[in-house]
Amino acid sequence: MLKKTLISIFVSFLFAVQTGEEKGLKTEFADSFLVGTAVNLNQVNGRESGADSLMNLHFSSITAENGLKWALVHPKEHEFDFAFGDAFVAWGEKHHAYRVGHTLVWHQQTPKWVFQNEQGEPLDSASLANRMLHHIETVMGRYAGRIQAWDVVNEAFEDDGRWRKSPWFTILGEGFIEMAFRKAAQMDPKAVLIYNDYNVWKPEKRAAILEMAKSLRAKGVKIDAIGMQAHYRLDFPSLAQIEKAITDIHEAGFEVHVTELDVDVLPRPSDSDGADLNINFAASPKWNPYVEGLPQDIEEKLVKRYADLMKLFQRHKEKVKRVTFWGMHDGRSWLNNWPVRGRTNYALLFDRNKSLKPGFWTEMGRD
Repeated sequence: MLKKTLISIFVSFLFAVQTGEEKGLKTEFADSFLVGTAVNLNQVNGRESGADSLMNLHFSSITAENGLKWALVHPKEHEFDFAFGDAFVAWGEKHHAYRVGHTLVWHQQTPKWVFQNEQGEPLDSASLANRMLHHIETVMGRYAGRIQAWDVVNEAFEDDGRWRKSPWFTILGEGFIEMAFRKAAQMDPKAVLIYNDYNVWKPEKRAAILEMAKSLRAKGVKIDAIGMQAHYRLDFPSLAQIEKAITDIHEAGFEVHVTELDVDVLPRPSDSDGADLNINFAASPKWNPYVEGLPQDIEEKLVKRYADLMKLFQRHKEKVKRVTFWGMHDGRSWLNNWPVRGRTNYALLFDRNKSLKPGFWTEMGRD
């Protein structure tokens, strides 16, 4: 009997190898956390070949990469464009994916008219508050019950923990965050409401974020999770720094959502390690060294970095709700254009052919 069982296991293994059966991220990590990806219009509309297959095999969650940002969904004061949002929700439902709206209140990719009156002067606080609340009501209201989580406010702090002097802050003060979360909770009481930011691994920034979030909770404001944007480098930040952020957020009483995960393998013209779109540099071959392909030794370091990160997140599976890659594959990574436009980057776990980069499961110890 034992001999027959061993033979059966071997035959199954051989069949899997011969048929090219592939491990799926969402299945392999199903007991730990949701595995997500940011998606664009061509993917949710079915225009990008292979996107559905990649989604079916690897991802249990999707985030709206750009299509629900203010500039695209609400380009003019009395004009909304829900073409992407409707397709995003329908595609997510088709794939039974956890859906994340991104982002309701942000200082970037928000049209100038939002902060100005008809004369082009800074808007008064009451009018700006009304515009923000109307935007949240309209966008969230349309998808109430169909989008499970929202990045309500994005990037309200500088790296040193000071408030970012965005138009939201300069006109409304720090109270704009409370207004946004209260309105979001009103529009969809069951949705997971997230504050999202980059460089949360930095102690000063994390302390300011958690102080704000705990203060809101003390007032009875619903804020469920902190989104840790994971725009990392090959060797920075350290796993210990990331781990400390996870444990601090959890101990403060909030879900940890690892958002926007990618690993930049290219050199940068400055030591910037965040995700501030205001930082941009002119194209130069010096900053684009791998046009013909990523050297094998660099790819091996990249794959090991991803495996180390995923093992870290898995060790804290009781704290981490979701891990979302910021793009499906290298060809769709925003890091091809930031902080230097037109580069050839290799920042994701899937290459431009939508194939999982070799060696990942070996590094994970799951061959």
